[in-house]
Amino acid sequence: MISPAPSTHDTATTWALAARGGDPEAVESFVRALHRDVRRFVTHLSADPQSADDLAQDTFLRALGSLHRFEGRSSARTWLLAIARRAVIDSYRHASARPRLLATDDWEAAAERAGEPGLPGFDDGVALTELLDALPDDRREAFVLTQLVGLPYAEAAELIDCPVGTVRSRVARARAALIQSLRDAEYADRAIPAPTPCR
Repeated sequence: MISPAPSTHDTATTWALAARGGDPEAVESFVRALHRDVRRFVTHLSADPQSADDLAQDTFLRALGSLHRFEGRSSARTWLLAIARRAVIDSYRHASARPRLLATDDWEAAAERAGEPGLPGFDDGVALTELLDALPDDRREAFVLTQLVGLPYAEAAELIDCPVGTVRSRVARARAALIQSLRDAEYADRAIPAPTPCR
């Protein structure tokens, strides 16, 4: 019987454990394997795409600085996303103490140029961000972790520190609210009264 190939998450955990011993190739592989997940998570959690690269970099700096304490009890991905969550919280604290100024006059054009090719444009990103921002924090976090970052429900529950069923419930309610918001917006564009959702 052929054993299944290890998942990216198992491989990233293996790399993290190897990187603990100072293997530079393992460090590079660990960062490369999880960078996209971390960037996507901090972008949605912070609701500030402009600071996503800085937050991702801060996350990896923190992680590499404390890698010697990583024992592999949870996956490296879960461990790293917990660090990313703290980095976002710390950035909120820092931002509240000192407001940031935008370095460019044409911020829309700069945001469009910074986007990855093949992804939805700036207007789509703003619309998605507005829809996600309208969700309660706990539902938004569960939705982003499981639906956008792709974390399994069990890992999301471990990261958020709540039961798996609670995560599933939050995601279901977030999904229903997003669908209803999209329907409301569609009917508003057509100037037709939206149907009342079934209860």
